[in-house]
Amino acid sequence: MIWFKKDLQIHEIAELGKGTMSEHIGLAFTELGADYLKAQMPVDARTRQPYGLLHGGASCVLAETLGSVASAMVIDPGRFICVGLEINANHVRGVREGLVTGITRPLHIGGSTHVWDIKIHDEREKLVCISRLTVAILKKT
Repeated sequence: MIWFKKDLQIHEIAELGKGTMSEHIGLAFTELGADYLKAQMPVDARTRQPYGLLHGGASCVLAETLGSVASAMVIDPGRFICVGLEINANHVRGVREGLVTGITRPLHIGGSTHVWDIKIHDEREKLVCISRLTVAILKKT
């Protein structure tokens, strides 16, 4: 188990999205495992680009949200905060409708940085996007 709070529940994570971009685009956390976090996002008018496909930026929002929230669940929130340093994304398949699901797992959990692997799939389990997020861990001031 990688989470700081050993009895962490998915509903506690959902509270973090209130009043944020995640809530605006319909992102919802769906599953929490010992070393992963999942969320879904609709492909609709809020997340499509002009050609009717899932916007790459929306995929990045899903990826960064998953990795950043996962980092926030790993650290001691009384002592640290975490902020994104770098994100990359390879968009490998277009999606026009339905839901996409992202899952993040750690590649590195260090004292000053975390690196997360995020994969986004469509409803047919086809890979849509592969992303990597690096997060800085900062002492609270």
